[in-house]
Amino acid sequence: MAKYKDPKEPVEVRIKNLMSHMTLEEKLGQMVQVERVNATTKVIKNYFIGSAFSGGGSVPAPNATPEAWVKMVNKIQKAALSTRLGIPIIYGIDAVHGHNNAYNATIFPHNVGLGVTRDPNLVKRIGEATALEVRATGIQYVFAPCIAVCRDPRWGRCYESYSEDHRIVQQMTEIIPGLQGDLHTGQKGVPFVAGKTKVAACAKHFVGDGGTLRGMNANNTVVNSNGLLSIHMPAYYDAVNKGVATVMVSYSSLNGLKMHANKKLITGFLKNKLKFKGIVISDFLGVDWITTPLHANYSHSVNSAVTAGIDMIMGSSNLTELVDVLTSQVKRKLIPMRRINDAVERILRVKFTMGLFEDPMADHSLANKLGCKEHRELAREAVRKSLVLLKNGENADKPLLPLPKKAKRILVAGTHADNLGYQCGGWTITWQGLNSNNLTIGTTILTAVKNTVDPTTKVIYNENPDTNFINSSRFDYAIVVIGETPYAEGYGDSTNLTIAEPGLSTMENVCGLVKCVVVVVSGRPVMMQPFVGEIDALVAAWLPGTEGQGVADVLFGDYGFTGKLARTWFRTVDQLPMNVGDPHYDPLYAFGFGLTTKPNKQL
Repeated sequence: MAKYKDPKEPVEVRIKNLMSHMTLEEKLGQMVQVERVNATTKVIKNYFIGSAFSGGGSVPAPNATPEAWVKMVNKIQKAALSTRLGIPIIYGIDAVHGHNNAYNATIFPHNVGLGVTRDPNLVKRIGEATALEVRATGIQYVFAPCIAVCRDPRWGRCYESYSEDHRIVQQMTEIIPGLQGDLHTGQKGVPFVAGKTKVAACAKHFVGDGGTLRGMNANNTVVNSNGLLSIHMPAYYDAVNKGVATVMVSYSSLNGLKMHANKKLITGFLKNKLKFKGIVISDFLGVDWITTPLHANYSHSVNSAVTAGIDMIMGSSNLTELVDVLTSQVKRKLIPMRRINDAVERILRVKFTMGLFEDPMADHSLANKLGCKEHRELAREAVRKSLVLLKNGENADKPLLPLPKKAKRILVAGTHADNLGYQCGGWTITWQGLNSNNLTIGTTILTAVKNTVDPTTKVIYNENPDTNFINSSRFDYAIVVIGETPYAEGYGDSTNLTIAEPGLSTMENVCGLVKCVVVVVSGRPVMMQPFVGEIDALVAAWLPGTEGQGVADVLFGDYGFTGKLARTWFRTVDQLPMNVGDPHYDPLYAFGFGLTTKPNKQL
């Protein structure tokens, strides 16, 4: 038996032994990650592919069961194991707020809400739950967490960032041991994944993704070395120290240089200074995007990316071309062989550490974990802790919240009151998210309200009631749920940060006539200043996910409000970017603000 197949041998010995058997083709194949739809048995065998992945919304079938996912991953794995050396593939997916591509998975609040909790243990437990749900579908690797420090809410990925304050982002890297398992001892920077109930994680997007000009996605971050090291880099120290298996490079540029070509930071800083020993992976088509237009000078882009220190290339416009370009450049010594060996060593290190060689096939033993009750209860707890109460009555003597459960008639209104897709946001079932109630299993805020009030209370739902309807109905109070419609990445870039229509007119109609609490479902602070005076109470609910019951738990006082803003809530967009600590800091609601309520005494 070859040494690399012997689990008793140390990982580094196994890597060295396996490398000694590998041809150039086999090495280059390890460096390529292909999308699920291209990961045919033929492609895996012909190119010795090292990894496969699902893009956002890329699933084996609509509403696929865990069994269908496992079957798909295992088919790809069988192809990899049938190659000469039998090196297993690693399969990756975006699980950025739970296992969000999978039907019936628990969808947790997006990171913008989790930062509010300032509760690293909660986030670690979410990591543990997410790992189990991902493994339930046979997948071993997640492209999470996003440890961006979003400095401008106009960015379409701001909801993927825990906070504008790097200290909160650093605390939240505790999701990494949740996903991968606790690193007990071991060398700093060495990847760690504790077996079959855990997944390899990915700290992303290295580095400065949250600092781009006017928050434009994948744009240019202009920052001096002090700003880079004190704002955008700190969470990478924590991630590397916690044994993160992979780091994904950002589409964005830093002071005009594409991060995918930044050798000084990828090799010089991350690999050499921070001693990171895991895989550096590109973003999807990140190598093609080194040029504008995409793929314009591909051989140059491949050379820049690989020599900069990228180990695994996610996606390509043309797989044959990628492999041909790599092969030719190595043979012409344009890419040194030691660079290829470094990449392959890192990839094998993660695979050996995870136990993929001993146990490459997935099974159905965890199928019952997908969307299970314990995980939904955890998500509901996360929702409760992520809500921020921004206004509660005109003064402290007359709070509106907690709302009485017992009333004659209450009105629930707004575009977001009964829309599970809106409540979950982008990166849910599809890449951009959905306007739908049957996209997956969950509880809308309307259903949660009905579940919570006294049986004698009449709950009347009207998404956008006119003033006649409101006047003729004599409501005790109203709950108006409005916000942003789903988006992901650049599609969410916004210059005005407004609430989606007809949300504002619903709010104005209802709150002009009835005592009202407005619940804002959004991926970031939105324009609220003109309206705060005419509403009685205001709650920031962020993007809470499938467990809307957590919203009602707090509105009706079963639990108190505890959340504090982890982002500055601006008055007007022309103040942006405006972050805590800035000299001209004049927010509507400051970073760290949040009113509290006491839970009702349980009878």
